[in-house]
Amino acid sequence: MQTKIKECRARYSLTQDELAKKVGVRRETIVFLEQGKYNPSLKLAHDVAKTLHTTIDELFIFDDDEPGPESRVVLVD
Repeated sequence: MQTKIKECRARYSLTQDELAKKVGVRRETIVFLEQGKYNPSLKLAHDVAKTLHTTIDELFIFDDDEPGPESRVVLVD
């Protein structure tokens, strides 16, 4: 997953810390989001998109090569 959080944040001259405070998370969460190393909850994705005046679809870019739900293996006892 890639994001455009950094670009959108720069558009509004927001620091990572300022964005974090606006959406109620730690700055480190924003760092991991920008690096694509953290998969946010739907609520967090919505809050970040709303704060940056954009949509979730514009902000988060999912790689089509990542395994989809149909290719995941679920083990059940």
